[in-house]
Amino acid sequence: MIEIVLATANPHKVDEMRAIFSILTPRATLVGLSDCAGSPFPEPVETGSTFEQNSAIKARAYAIATNRLCLADDSGLEIDALGGRPGVISSHYCTDGREAGMTRPERDAANNTRVLRELEGVAPERRTARFVCVLTLSSAQGSTLAQVRGNFEGRIGLPPEVPRGQDGFGYDPLFLAAPSFTRTSAELSADEKNRISHRRSAAEQMAAIVRKM
Repeated sequence: MIEIVLATANPHKVDEMRAIFSILTPRATLVGLSDCAGSPFPEPVETGSTFEQNSAIKARAYAIATNRLCLADDSGLEIDALGGRPGVISSHYCTDGREAGMTRPERDAANNTRVLRELEGVAPERRTARFVCVLTLSSAQGSTLAQVRGNFEGRIGLPPEVPRGQDGFGYDPLFLAAPSFTRTSAELSADEKNRISHRRSAAEQMAAIVRKM
């Protein structure tokens, strides 16, 4: 059995990834940062301009801090009509990537408001978007062992049809999942989402690598 530290303080991500990995590979057990001695750990500064760079920064920093095999995720939303924004600043898009002391629900609401405002007047067929998840696996010494990328395709709905849905978080209430574009990501059950999400896609690739370790 391989125990891997999942380098995130976001409980939603921990729950999702544990559920996905439990299905994909019995060889790996995921534990959160809060389960590790020495928690809480200093957050590394994410200076990268891509999901790949930031994922690697987090994996290396937390692997060294915990002295354990570490899996880090960097994820966000890319909207084609906005040139790929919000991208790596998805979680703090409303403040242009700056931490402003907002609660997560406040930040999510403000992020969604900005996205809808910037897409005003854009036709439905041009509102294509995708959730992206990049996973990086780092050794306890901080070297990158593997990196994969998964996408979850869809488009941003038009108000007043969005925001809609009670499940999920972040941009889920705005995101109409492909191929039908009839339900938002926030209307999918956890099981449904875990079968088709960007994290599922990335986790499938990473699990195949872990199974060979």
